[in-house]
Amino acid sequence: MSDAHVFLDSLFATAVAAAHPASFLPPLLPPPPKGRIVLLAAGKAAGSMAEVAERVYLDERTLAPDRLTGIAVARHGYGRPTRVVDMVGAGHPIPDAAGLAAAERALSYADAADSDDLVLVLMSGGASANWIAPAAGISFADKQTVTRALLKCGAHIGEINTVRKHLSRIKGGRLARHAFPAQVVTIAISDVPGDDPAVIGSGPTVPDPSTLAEARAIAAKYRLDVPGTITRALADAANESPKPGDKVFANARFVLAARPADALRAAETAAMAVGYEVISLGDRVEGEAREVAAAHARLARDLRAAGRRAVILSGGELTVTIRGRGRGGPNQEYALALAIELAGMAGVTALAADTDGTDGGAGAATDPAGAVIDGDTATQAKTRGLDPAAFLADNDSTGFFSRAGGLLEPGPTYTNVNDFRAIVVDSP
Repeated sequence: MSDAHVFLDSLFATAVAAAHPASFLPPLLPPPPKGRIVLLAAGKAAGSMAEVAERVYLDERTLAPDRLTGIAVARHGYGRPTRVVDMVGAGHPIPDAAGLAAAERALSYADAADSDDLVLVLMSGGASANWIAPAAGISFADKQTVTRALLKCGAHIGEINTVRKHLSRIKGGRLARHAFPAQVVTIAISDVPGDDPAVIGSGPTVPDPSTLAEARAIAAKYRLDVPGTITRALADAANESPKPGDKVFANARFVLAARPADALRAAETAAMAVGYEVISLGDRVEGEAREVAAAHARLARDLRAAGRRAVILSGGELTVTIRGRGRGGPNQEYALALAIELAGMAGVTALAADTDGTDGGAGAATDPAGAVIDGDTATQAKTRGLDPAAFLADNDSTGFFSRAGGLLEPGPTYTNVNDFRAIVVDSP
């Protein structure tokens, strides 16, 4: 492994560490209420957030164990050894029966909370898939079908969650409705561009400004092939979500605890500490992975031509419109497209990965997080009989990097602040 690869790995680790619950959660946890703490956690950091919360309340604040209850649900393989709160593994990105059951239990816990209780909701990216509670008239299979259609069509996360929120009994502020009149405090790790509380985890405890009409427009825009039950649900006024000003939010408070910008800032500080100029493109980069890669490659070539020693950083969430039959995710597709664009260029190395430790894939904890490339990646692949362009056309970035080398496989990181990309440009 080259020095540049080692450096990129260290930048990724720095970004992830800045977003881990152990780094920020303890001082944000509210004091115990007169009654119980009902802890409801969902998303890829649900296990680690619940683990930290248990340590703070049970060990540091000496809360009696019978005053803490609840359930945490995370992607399969992302569980942590909790002591009081039940830990459940569930499907992501496609929801499964475990997520269905966990959502029903979370709603039951919320329904049972009273005005003396604190409903502590710990949210992170992945919660939309982990908490699955179909609206009336929609089957579990219907929800799986619409989720697959949304993931394949190229819709961005805000659009995906707008549709999800109007097909659910827990998303779009409805969990707060179940918990009312208990006090509700939500502490969230953002994995979405713009850090909108209504988008993170599909906003189960905050007012939803999106509408049924907007959800229908998204379905029409992408020509989603969905069951008739979904179409009818999106036309049913009963599935409109609670809006700003609704009384169910009177006792609800939302705290944004960690953001993609925090992870980028930590990496920027680390890069500057060793003498690199940093060009930060921000944490809200969106678009087709291969198109964004082409734009970033142009910037890298310009920096190289100017003799500048720099690191290009970016976050956000890229999309892939699937036309082939291969395997991969947006970070791997970005890396493959970047490798093609930078073929033959010396002194340029790049990493693209999801901070949760998995990028696309089939939902296994062992799925790769992304890939590392340099100017030799595409050239060397061709000498081994691999055609990078053919793999890209088939959306088979995992297949390419599995054979050519370069997969980044850190395993679960127990947090999620979306994509992390870094391109190191060394001077001649």
